Amino acid sequence: MQKPLFSILITTKNRIEELQFTLQKINNLLQREDVECIVFDDGSTDKTSEFVLKNYPKIKLYRNEKSKGLIFCRNKMLGITQAKFAISLDDDAHFVSENPLEEIEKAFTTNPNCGVLAFRIFWSKQPLLATHTNQQQKRVQGFVGCGHAWRLESWKKTPNYPEWFVFYGEEEFAAYELFKKDIEIQYTPQILIQHRVEVATRKHQPDYTARLRRSLRAGWFLYFMFFPWQSIPKKILYSMYMQIKIKVIKGDYKAALALGLAIFDVFIYFPKLMRNSNRFSSVEMNKFLSLPETPIYWKPQNE
Repeated sequence: MQKPLFSILITTKNRIEELQFTLQKINNLLQREDVECIVFDDGSTDKTSEFVLKNYPKIKLYRNEKSKGLIFCRNKMLGITQAKFAISLDDDAHFVSENPLEEIEKAFTTNPNCGVLAFRIFWSKQPLLATHTNQQQKRVQGFVGCGHAWRLESWKKTPNYPEWFVFYGEEEFAAYELFKKDIEIQYTPQILIQHRVEVATRKHQPDYTARLRRSLRAGWFLYFMFFPWQSIPKKILYSMYMQIKIKVIKGDYKAALALGLAIFDVFIYFPKLMRNSNRFSSVEMNKFLSLPETPIYWKPQNE
């Protein structure tokens, strides 16, 4: 059997309605002979697997009976696929731009030293009425998990995402490892996805403290693993200061709890951070930081 050119990788857990919407939106891509789709059901209890098996027989379905986490699933899917290009989509994200696969192939072909494409991302549950952008493709520091594409050849040259991060930080980890190997990440605004999330509402969701804890600790983990020693104290202290300034002193006590738990995590994981470090020299760090920052949020009015 001929290997697929593209593989669309989706991890999901107990979000069957979001997954249904995403699969419907990309259904035209799933019908192509050069495309495979892998869905990893990470221990859902809402009959996600049954839905996929019944309605999308061409999809390669994998399942954890007990949840093992987003990063575990992404590592597994990237290890399973034999495609040349692997496209990572969240279960609540879909393509908006036309001909995204052709644009992905073109971007990789014209940039042979590129290992990852970072897509342009519109974050909202509301319909996107204007899609035009004046942004140009360029090399950047990193990429966002909800929408990007790997050249599988480059993935195989880097360590797997660190599953012990649990959630957050794995893309930055990969970005640092890619930079160490002089493999580029290209921001491709011609490839637009909509991530159906209202970021402002996350503060009021039950997992707010857990998300903030993991986000903070992931950043600090990466400092200890990759940054020159002399820069780490300043980086961490500034991070703490900003959390206290913009959240804690304004009465966000969940943020205070998350801050304390993240500090605790650094102490617990410190030996592991040292064992897995791949530290930049000061010259390497300055060169990396001279690249444009990772574009995360795009809105038409920003043009």
